[in-house]
Amino acid sequence: MGQANSAPFRDIWYGPTERPDWKKEPTFDPMAGFPNGRKIRDPQVTPEQLDAYKLPLKRRDYCAYMYIKFLDCRRNNNWPYTPCDIVFSDFEACENEDFVLRMKEFERERRLMIREKRVKRKLDRESM
Repeated sequence: MGQANSAPFRDIWYGPTERPDWKKEPTFDPMAGFPNGRKIRDPQVTPEQLDAYKLPLKRRDYCAYMYIKFLDCRRNNNWPYTPCDIVFSDFEACENEDFVLRMKEFERERRLMIREKRVKRKLDRESM
């Protein structure tokens, strides 16, 4: 929704080094700061099921099981697909929650990068 267009502005504002690369794995320990651990988000669909339903790559994420339920609903109900609206809204809610979690993880990574630089600068000043 316009994130790519605002990337140059983010580079000016934060600097390209203070922004994590979203294509790479997180550099910090994902369990750091969570004394009881984190909830494990295992996908509920196997790769064989994804291939069997011929899901496109953009649908092969954590919420793929909800999309498969929607496809099954459409297959079982003839037009109009009004019974499937509830299933699709559940799928959209799952996609939204997944997006929010990924953005929170991105923001956590960015804040930890800034904190690491701040601590490093402080140690450099104290050692002088």
